[in-house]
Amino acid sequence: MTKQTFSIITFELGPMDNFIYLIHDHQTQRAAVVDPAWNVGELTQTARQQQLQITDVLLTHTHYDHLNGLTPLLKDWDAQVHISKQEAEFIECKLSDNVVLHEDNDTILLGNTKIKVWHMPGHTPGSVCYDLGEHLITGDTLFVSGCGRCDLRGGDPAQLYYSLKKLAQFPPEILIYPGHNYGKTPTSTIREQLATNPFMHFNNRDNFVKYRRQLKKS
Repeated sequence: MTKQTFSIITFELGPMDNFIYLIHDHQTQRAAVVDPAWNVGELTQTARQQQLQITDVLLTHTHYDHLNGLTPLLKDWDAQVHISKQEAEFIECKLSDNVVLHEDNDTILLGNTKIKVWHMPGHTPGSVCYDLGEHLITGDTLFVSGCGRCDLRGGDPAQLYYSLKKLAQFPPEILIYPGHNYGKTPTSTIREQLATNPFMHFNNRDNFVKYRRQLKKS
């Protein structure tokens, strides 16, 4: 078994139960923040206590509750911002001068840690998941026992249906890290979600679209 090159530190912040993740590459002490929002001072304090250097920011998508801490974070850290090309075309505000646009199946290197980028449209046009092997950061594409809403600007439940089908093909033991604490547990596995998540049980796109539109939230 290959020794894990990284750790994931989880923060639950803000009025919408957001999960913000700090990925720590063990050998280089580099760190990446996933979806910086709300009290980013807590992330900064943790990074400095553990002598980490925040060099990267990974955005799963660009809704306000997932990036409202980006500007204050970049005032303290000279970090490179990663976002999908499709999401960058969708938003109307400027994120940063140091942005890398990604396509599906791109790889981000955080020291010795490889992070695969998977385009998962539906919640937004450019939503992505970040794959670290046995760990998958799913943003608002897949929650524990739920999935992201599609009634906000750019959402498309038909696209989300296919994204969830794509996630269903991932290794069953992979551990998911969602964008919000909306389930009974903070994390889960693909196997558990295939068994218990109602949004993963559809085999007809139109029926999924109808069901998703009936519910504003998961």
